[in-house]
Amino acid sequence: MTTSPGLRERKKARTRATIQREALRLFQRDGYAATSVEAIAAAAEVSPSTFFRYFPTKEDVVLTDFMDAATVERFVEAPAELSLVEALTHAVRTGIAELPKEDFELEHLRNRLIRDVPELRRGMVAEMVRPMGLLAEAIGRRLGREVDDDIRMFAGAAIGGMVLVMPEHGHDLGDPEALVDELVARTRRLDRILTLPDPE
Repeated sequence: MTTSPGLRERKKARTRATIQREALRLFQRDGYAATSVEAIAAAAEVSPSTFFRYFPTKEDVVLTDFMDAATVERFVEAPAELSLVEALTHAVRTGIAELPKEDFELEHLRNRLIRDVPELRRGMVAEMVRPMGLLAEAIGRRLGREVDDDIRMFAGAAIGGMVLVMPEHGHDLGDPEALVDELVARTRRLDRILTLPDPE
């Protein structure tokens, strides 16, 4: 009997999530530098080679999924009367609301690791290119427009603004409601700054 592609994809997604979850738990317990790929693989009950099929490096366990497919779809399908920045906020805050408490705590830990570990801070700059591209494509879908340089620049500025929500300088946003409040406040400022011009 063959396994349906849908089932295979769900199994792969579960394996990937398990690796990421166990990695973050180990980082919290033992520290990022002291945690090896072999330790993560053992905790997730996979081989190191399986780990590397899902994450090319240890850094990728923390840095990937800054913007996932579910966030993109929530953005595209947000109420039509919302501005682009408001629609992005809607997508993010809906995702936060749907996160189980344990997953939110792990997401908060991931943000703290990016803030505190120098190699992760450097890696985050490179990783931001991917969500910028995803958001640019989603803006094109939402507006029914071809993705041009204006859309790409708007997407880059919006992602940069959203990154500022991450806790820094002792500003701890470990509570979902506090994070949403901060997100809304920053969005209002970002919405005043960013304007996507009509196509020429």
